[in-house]
Amino acid sequence: MEKNPGFAPPVLLTERQLARLAAVGLEREVVSGEVFFTAGDPSYDFFVVLEGAAEVVDRLGGRHERVVAAYGPAEFLGEIGMITGERARFTGLARAAGRVLQVPLAAIQTLIAQDAELSEHILRAFLDRRANLLRKGAGLTLIGSRYDERCRALLQAFSLNRTGVNWLDLEEEPEAEALLCELRVPVADLPIVIIPGRPLLRNPQPSDLAAEFGEPPTAAEPEDDVCDLLVIGGGPGGLAAAVYGASEGLATAIVDSASFGGQAGTSSRIENYLGFPAGLSGAELAGRGMVQAAKFGVRLHRNARVTDFATSNGVHYVTCADGRVFKGRDVIIATGAEYRRLDVPGIEAWEGNGVHYAATVSEARRSQDKPVAVIGGANSAGQAALFLTRTSSVVHLLVRGADLEHSMSRYLIDAVRSNPRIRVHVRTEAVALRAGTSVTGLEIVDRVTNQYSHLDVSAVFVFIGAMPCTAWLDGQVVKDRDGFLLTGHDLDGEWRSDHRAPLSFETSIPGVFAVGDARSGSVKRVATAVGEGSAAVRLVFERRRIDSVEPV
Repeated sequence: MEKNPGFAPPVLLTERQLARLAAVGLEREVVSGEVFFTAGDPSYDFFVVLEGAAEVVDRLGGRHERVVAAYGPAEFLGEIGMITGERARFTGLARAAGRVLQVPLAAIQTLIAQDAELSEHILRAFLDRRANLLRKGAGLTLIGSRYDERCRALLQAFSLNRTGVNWLDLEEEPEAEALLCELRVPVADLPIVIIPGRPLLRNPQPSDLAAEFGEPPTAAEPEDDVCDLLVIGGGPGGLAAAVYGASEGLATAIVDSASFGGQAGTSSRIENYLGFPAGLSGAELAGRGMVQAAKFGVRLHRNARVTDFATSNGVHYVTCADGRVFKGRDVIIATGAEYRRLDVPGIEAWEGNGVHYAATVSEARRSQDKPVAVIGGANSAGQAALFLTRTSSVVHLLVRGADLEHSMSRYLIDAVRSNPRIRVHVRTEAVALRAGTSVTGLEIVDRVTNQYSHLDVSAVFVFIGAMPCTAWLDGQVVKDRDGFLLTGHDLDGEWRSDHRAPLSFETSIPGVFAVGDARSGSVKRVATAVGEGSAAVRLVFERRRIDSVEPV
């Protein structure tokens, strides 16, 4: 049997670490076949193998079980989902009689919050395991046709939530038809999503997947549930605000329309973030931020797409598409921006199936050993191009400008130019997409010579700027002409208070702040968003100190 076939290499606990875990856990005997947790469980405990062997298995569709990971003495079960509140994707069981140490979930969360050395050891293993699951698409299976826009919408939803999925294309995968027969699912019910331990989802909407990403939609919260600080948007700026707010004693909640991490969460490698000389992935940054937020008691709400905003008697109300209402005395808006769509005829039909607006392992593995195109000239495009060279034979980087210098960091320019798999095309734009049963090529034009040419590519990755996610604030908060939120001295007479001037990140509504990419004039960098998020919390306290004094 392959050792840990789906997860990362073995991670052993030291005697000291085992002793610290034993102080909060229960050591007990187990028999072969005993189940520790089952796929679909809303939460599960932390198990350490002391003697014997354990496995994590996938029991998809009632077929024979597939071993996802195998563990021996001094190894532990689990991955990052158990900390961030996701349902169990697999079943954990004893494969041989022996002894285990069972640590309640609440106790392991406390240890991770308080024990830096043990926390780093466990979290590193958990994050590595999640990354490996994403590469393999383990845990969930989607069956549907590449030509079905409902299937493509689901693929996009999984990508936004950074959830690995095994997509069985009805047009290509013989296994898809065999599995449909086994499950007795007619083609009319497609697409379907198979989730171990959960009912089969037939032709679901992306919103129907919310419960599977860790939080079911709920009705509006109790009328008296008003938090001190409500953060809207779970990118680096929002996560930083939530962490700093909660650590300073504010009852804090954070709301995001998908999974946490924002646009940065889709980045394959962030190499200019202080303290990480080898770089880190956006998913890892988001995962660590979520764990920190949970550590300080932040209430995390995923899949809550905000649709409306109102203020009354010093309380701010945020309403979501599913009916949830969140209330806060102060609000920090960190909704960021979303990538602009490529203006090429017919491209919508291939979004999520050959045309992508993120470059992660999920998208990259579909173009293994094939040429691809990356469109854009900023840092996100450069990072994507470098990442895709790991799996693609050639990466064509299409830049509308005359060079890379005006929009890309020097370290990325040097890396792009020195990589033999990247071919840079400046003053070039895409004008048409070629596709049959899949994306096969891109028509491009040199805007200097007006010469048209063709590139053979299997996928197109688009990074051509972004639009602020602020439409839900129309008529409520003052924006600039491009839709970004005006703050501080930029408000220029639009401030809604007579007794004081607006603070640096404060919007036109007192007590409502904006940070990161959604703010007008912000620097579009991860470090800047993190800094603004933490600084805005300080301004929340300053706002409360000033406004507690009656105006003269």
